Formats: sequence, structure tokens, C-alpha cells
Amino acid sequence: MSKQKVAFVGLGVMGYPMAGHLAKAGYQTRVYNRTVAKAEQWCQEYEGEFALTPREAAEGADFVFMCVGNDDDLRSVVFGEEGVLAGCKQEAILVDHTTASANVAREIADKSPVPFLDAPVSGGQAGAENGVLTVMIGGDQTSFDAVRPVIMSYARAAELLGSVGAGQLTKMVNQICIAGLVQGLSEGLDFAQRAGLDGHKVVDVISKGAAGSWQMENRGNTMLNDEFEFGFAVDWMRKDLSICLEEAGLNGAQLPITRIVNDFYGEIQEMGGGRWDTSSLIRRLTRN
Repeated sequence: MSKQKVAFVGLGVMGYPMAGHLAKAGYQTRVYNRTVAKAEQWCQEYEGEFALTPREAAEGADFVFMCVGNDDDLRSVVFGEEGVLAGCKQEAILVDHTTASANVAREIADKSPVPFLDAPVSGGQAGAENGVLTVMIGGDQTSFDAVRPVIMSYARAAELLGSVGAGQLTKMVNQICIAGLVQGLSEGLDFAQRAGLDGHKVVDVISKGAAGSWQMENRGNTMLNDEFEFGFAVDWMRKDLSICLEEAGLNGAQLPITRIVNDFYGEIQEMGGGRWDTSSLIRRLTRN
């Protein structure tokens, strides 16, 4: 079993099981969470310890992982007297799994005295719990080679895409693609139901053809069942798409469908569905 020390900052729906996989893989794991009770709960479930500040969590760690909410949350745990950078040893590598902007990734890299990788993930809560996340990484090759075996404790794929910021940009591509897919799936399933077809049979047959996708296989039937109390929350998807649209304003990319779907998610929020799974887009169509 490994004796390397790791820190994990942020025990949300993703970070909690990710840190758990590190502990189960034999890494000496110290966690930090803004709500102490969550960190205490984690320590009851896994072998490890918790810290009262990000700085304390990072002290002595070979690898420091973070997975928080947004750019501002990230800055709050990285910088300052109690931030992770104040506690990192010189040989540490800092890895951020937050879905954030490419700009904040570059900002941290510029100010960090230790190597930094931006490494957003895809796979949702189920992927984190089952240890099969896909990790998109920006940074230098040497740091990537060092941290990849650790990341594989909770991932099925980890790829270096370029310099710092490339991981976040790739995650933006991921979210752009998902947004269009879920809207198309919503329209197709609503059409099937209004046409008098058995939606579940439709999903079963077309998922085996050119229309098949992860979203169809994993969300098609739950969408037909009007079940959305799980998965990746609309509030977080809207945050992610806002980042995509902001970046597109800088690089000139045209995102007409993404812009429309982002507005549709705003309607879902107005319906009280901010915590519903992103597949709840179909609710806009079936409510009429």
C-alpha cells in the first residue's frame, strides 16, 4: 500500500467519494471541508483525518487536490494565510478538479510556488462514487506523469490536453456537447410520447443505432418516468454554461444552441428545479 500523503479540499457530491477512493487506495489522506461535520462524517467512513483549514490540510502532502464550487470558492481555499499555498511543501503538486474558468487556472498557476494542474472531471456523482471519472488536464508533462497514478484511484481515463487552462477549456467542450444532446433527447422523447409511441421501447431500439448516446442510455428512461431527483444539478450546469459563453466571447466561437439551452435551464430554475438533474430539460416540453 502507498505511503504517499495526499490532501483533498472540498467534500461535495464529487469530492467526498473521490477522497474516499484515495484513502481506499492506501494514500494517507487528510481532508478539509468548509462544513466541519461533513469532514468528520468522511473520517468515520474512511481511514484518514480532517483539517480545520485548507492550509492545515496541505501541510506535508505530496499531492493536494481541490474540488469546490466556482472561481471564487477556489480562490478562497488557495490564497491567503489559511489557503493551501501557505501550507504546501516545496515538492508538492497542486491539482484542481473544480469546473472553473481557464482564467482562474492560469491565475493560480502564475502565483503558485508549486506545480499546478487544472483537472476538471466528467462522469457525475455516479462516476465519482464508482471511481470511473474522466479527467481533463492542463499543465506540464512531468507533473502529470507524477500525479496520474494517484488520479487513477477514482478515474478510468486521465489525459493531458496542453498547458494550464487546457483542462478547463476541454471541460467547456464537454458541457457544450452535453447541452445540445440533452435538448435534442428531450425533444425526441416528447415527440415520441405525443405521437402515441411507447417511449421506453423507442429508447431501447434507437439507443442501439446512430442516435445512441450516454445521455440516452442513462437518462432516457428516467426522463420518461419524470424522475430528476439525482445526478448533475441544473444550477451547476448553468454555472458551467455561463463559463462556456464567457470564454466564447473571448475566442470568437459561435454557440447559438448553447446560449438557447442555457436560457432553457433558466426556465427550469424558475420552475423550482435548480437541484434537478440536467435531463429535466424535458419538463419544459411536457408541462404543456
